Amino acid sequence: MRRVAVRAEETRVEPRPSAAIAEERPLRRRSGIAERKTGPGRLRRLVGLVLLVPAIGLVLVLALGLVYSAVTPPSTLMLGRWLTLQPVAREAVPLTAIAPALVQAVLTSEDQRFCLHHGVDLGALREVVDDEEGPSRGASTIAMQTVKNVFLWPGRSYLRKALEIPLAAAFDALWGKRRMLEIYLNVAEWGDGIYGAQAAARHWFGKDARNLTRLEAALLAATLPNPILRKAGKPSRSVRAIAGRIQARMGQVDGLMGCLKD
Repeated sequence: MRRVAVRAEETRVEPRPSAAIAEERPLRRRSGIAERKTGPGRLRRLVGLVLLVPAIGLVLVLALGLVYSAVTPPSTLMLGRWLTLQPVAREAVPLTAIAPALVQAVLTSEDQRFCLHHGVDLGALREVVDDEEGPSRGASTIAMQTVKNVFLWPGRSYLRKALEIPLAAAFDALWGKRRMLEIYLNVAEWGDGIYGAQAAARHWFGKDARNLTRLEAALLAATLPNPILRKAGKPSRSVRAIAGRIQARMGQVDGLMGCLKD
């Protein structure tokens, strides 16, 4: 009888949890861990996408730079006018089809150390940074102005200037001095919708760029800082004065143009 009682008591013991219930708890723990991991994972993907955009932009700019080694590019201002259905006058010509007087005048006015630096005039930049009264001039070289005209946007900003400097150094090395100046003289703005030396010479003086005189070249160079308000063909007294100073100094850069020789 005692043995039967013991067996009866044994039958009253609660059964252990089933295998399905036992496995449910670790599954819940794993799902919680997975949910916690999705947050950092999404953040990493977002950061990757943010970094990918400038990387793609850099590759695109470098690819265009290689193309522009042989093909004269449009400027961003020209593209903007085309997109808004505004007229553009520009005829690309090689550097040999542009009067040496215009080359001298532009270098005198815009970048006298063009052949001495590597796209960026570090000395001029330091002078601007150290100026206690603030930057009185932009210290922009022809290389910096060229990459701005071809790849960047108009207007002043620290971001654009930060992009100009490495791009100017890179394309000064990639294109070389002659090609850099050739592109600049073919994309520079010389009036409303007038781009490049050839279109400017024909519009303002009724001749090809190769036939410009020293005075005409100096007048064109004098209008570069503000080609919309300053008109080379109808110069104001101040523009004539600026052109006179440029013409007087043109001989000073003649000995600094060795990088442009064939």
